[in-house]
Amino acid sequence: MATFSPNVSAITLFVADPKRSRAFYEGLFERPPIHEDPESVAFRFENVILNLLVARAGRELIEPAPVAEEATAARFQLTIRVDDADAACAALATHGVELLNGPIDRPWGVRTAAFADPDGHMWEIAQALPPAGP
Repeated sequence: MATFSPNVSAITLFVADPKRSRAFYEGLFERPPIHEDPESVAFRFENVILNLLVARAGRELIEPAPVAEEATAARFQLTIRVDDADAACAALATHGVELLNGPIDRPWGVRTAAFADPDGHMWEIAQALPPAGP
């Protein structure tokens, strides 16, 4: 029986326009793509590759399941841990990213803010807050 590593090695997001997505992610994360072709662009983030694939090309990867061509509602959120949520929000603003909410101190001990990429994929920045005193 095969065993599975607990590490996610790649995440593929289906996008409308890989060039537009490249500009967004390359500018926001200030890193060049590791791969690019007419239908996709990929970026490495430490232990995971983020692959941005034009939606029509995603069909063969997941058929017979359908590929959502447009974002109609959030179905997931990707989280980036940061040391300072307020500084991260300020950096997002310099890239023209509008926050959906936050920064907000959550009752579970995390300060968060949410934003969306050009295709409506949800992202969150999250800062661990110090434990509450006695």
